Amino acid sequence: MLNALEVVTIVVVGVMVGVEFAVPFFINPILNALPGDNGLRGRVHGARVGGAVMPFWYIGSFVLVGVWAVAGWDDDGTGLVMTAGALLIASVLMSILVLVPINNRVKTWTEGSRPTDYKEQMKRWDRWHYVRIAVIIAAFACLAAALT
Repeated sequence: MLNALEVVTIVVVGVMVGVEFAVPFFINPILNALPGDNGLRGRVHGARVGGAVMPFWYIGSFVLVGVWAVAGWDDDGTGLVMTAGALLIASVLMSILVLVPINNRVKTWTEGSRPTDYKEQMKRWDRWHYVRIAVIIAAFACLAAALT
């Protein structure tokens, strides 16, 4: 049963890392290359979709990691699993304190209602998102290493 939990956790966290990695390295460059305000429209829609889905994914990932840590308490890799959990908590806190407030503003923007500093706000979100990606990649690496 523990093996199944480990696999499910690795897959859930790994796919989350992949999705988050794709945003700045693939999706945003594509959106930024679109003519006119189409890129901004794409980011606004992405803020809505991501804002609805990602909280459950992040918290669900942390819960899976927590269950793994408890269920495998006597295993050699438990310290790495707990480190991954701490990193996921850090990513959730970073999201709540910095990324979500920006995301909530972005969700409301329209062509006529965007602020004059909207590009700077998007760049700020992007910079913090890079940090969050590094944190969740580290968490994923800890989980993978815990299996060996």
